[in-house]
Amino acid sequence: MGTYRAGCIKTLGLLLGFALCLKAQLPVPLGTAGSFAVLAGAGVTSTGNTVVNGNLGTSPTLSVTGFGPGIVINGAIYTGPGSLAGTAQNDLTTAYNNAAGRACPGPVLLGNIGGTTILPGVYCNFSSVLISGQPVTLNGNGNPNAVFIIQIGSTLTTAANVNLIGGAQASNVFWQVGSSATLGTSTIFNGTIMAQASVTVKTGAV
Repeated sequence: MGTYRAGCIKTLGLLLGFALCLKAQLPVPLGTAGSFAVLAGAGVTSTGNTVVNGNLGTSPTLSVTGFGPGIVINGAIYTGPGSLAGTAQNDLTTAYNNAAGRACPGPVLLGNIGGTTILPGVYCNFSSVLISGQPVTLNGNGNPNAVFIIQIGSTLTTAANVNLIGGAQASNVFWQVGSSATLGTSTIFNGTIMAQASVTVKTGAV
């Protein structure tokens, strides 16, 4: 078990010494992408009784398969650059770059963050991150506006849950993934995944 928390770096300039501390982060601006539960660039495929709560979209690739038996509730399906999905893809690119550009003060996340507690802030791992063995807990420390930004250079894989405590809200949790993300069978995940290559949600994952 361990706890990740923000640090503070003392910076000495030629004429000025000051402390550069991790400030409270603003949420990543999702724009129109925020109305999408699933937003893809190269198509969406469902192989079972998937339930998508919110808009589902893909652009520029138009392919959407498996709906039904999969269903979309509280939203609609949009495809192509001329649709809302096209606009949302532009906003998603902006959001991805925003998250990737946030300064990461450290410490560097372990390769497996299962069993750890993470406090609000920006965290990074330049390779891959696994959540396995035990859940990872995001603790808002009593602040419902607390923001978590997790920068991952390559892949994100879950075999255990992402839990929220201390007022943390899923809408303020952002996972910026340099390659692909895979949510394991029957795992519970919280937050927005922005992945360069793909997102796979396995059977029973929420």
